[in-house]
Amino acid sequence: MEQFQHGSPSTTDAAQAADAVERAMRRSITSGRGALTRRSLMRAAGGGALALGGIGALSACGIPAAGGKDRTAAVSDDFSAKEKSVVFSNWTEYMDVDEKTKGYPSLQAFTKRTGISVKYTADINDNNEFFGKIQQQLHNGQDIGRDLICVTDWMAARLIRLGWVQKLDPTHLPHAYANLTAQFRSPAWDPGRAYSYPWTGISTVIAYNEKATGGRKVDSISQLLDDPQLKGKVGFLSEMRDTIGMTLLDLGKDPAKFTDDDYDAAVARLQKGVDSKQIRRFTGNDYTSDLEKGDLAACVAWAGDVVQLQADNPAVKFAIPAVGYISSSDNLLVPAKARHKTNAEKLIDYYYEPGPAAQLAAYINYVCPVEGVREELAKLDKALADSTLILPDKEMAAKAHPFRTLSEAEEKTYEEKFAKLIGA
Repeated sequence: MEQFQHGSPSTTDAAQAADAVERAMRRSITSGRGALTRRSLMRAAGGGALALGGIGALSACGIPAAGGKDRTAAVSDDFSAKEKSVVFSNWTEYMDVDEKTKGYPSLQAFTKRTGISVKYTADINDNNEFFGKIQQQLHNGQDIGRDLICVTDWMAARLIRLGWVQKLDPTHLPHAYANLTAQFRSPAWDPGRAYSYPWTGISTVIAYNEKATGGRKVDSISQLLDDPQLKGKVGFLSEMRDTIGMTLLDLGKDPAKFTDDDYDAAVARLQKGVDSKQIRRFTGNDYTSDLEKGDLAACVAWAGDVVQLQADNPAVKFAIPAVGYISSSDNLLVPAKARHKTNAEKLIDYYYEPGPAAQLAAYINYVCPVEGVREELAKLDKALADSTLILPDKEMAAKAHPFRTLSEAEEKTYEEKFAKLIGA
């Protein structure tokens, strides 16, 4: 599903690819990052039903980019000066909220300062689902009615490659350019951040319940898969890139450069854990309740969830394997033909000021990509300012590894193998 411009596959291949990705997509929506998070459940936040309307659109995954690599096709007239507004689509529970008024304090402060109103919608529940909503309009060179969107790095890479996002103006992004942390400064899919800036970083770590492990630390994939004392109480994620990526690292392979044989070796390693019943199950965000109760003694987890769990249960711990961990990001992009590009760039830059960045990080608890935020975050919550899951130190940042961008053929093959592994 990645490289659309390389030509349309045969009808059979296209159907198989769509089926493989549809299954992966349903996993994500029902149990992966697209599912309601623990924070969503605690706060009973309204995000709307998780629609599957994008699935049908994926059957057209052979659609090439309109205009090929002609980036001028993405440029639009900018009405920012006349229309002081910006339309921002984001993930659910990804913005600071005033629990009494249900308003967004940092966005309100932005409007008060700039006079730019923000129409904010938490309508992104899954990368593929969202892509299904917007791909036809983008292909046709039409405005999708959004000035700013937030998608995960592999989807951002796809949109950039298709020519469906606009190049950012660095003169409108002084804080973003100066304060972006080194870890996220120049990804392979967007060198120098010409088209995107990260909203948050996502770290995949190992979490464990100290009570359930008898006080023992769990800090490697090998321990998860081989320790007999953990048998039947181990969890892995239903998201392929996280589970396979962490296993590749444990096998001494680079997730940014692995081969088909490396992938197969990782699947075989995990299959052994399934067959021996070492692995209890593959989960999405729902691992949090099992981990908190001790039904899962240890699992592969997302750092943002761990921070939230630790606030209520000090027995929940985390570990970074010596070989490293998988790091990804959710990223801000201006879609092709957006009406308010300059206003969107001003909003991006605003969240790279330490104050607004700290306000956001204190609420969502994911990795903050902004340098110089610690002092501001400490004013709000010293424990959060000291958490390396939110503000990675140099040692932790050095252990971060991205999962490489996949071709359309790889996406199909790898998702089919992974679905078979986890019984999806």
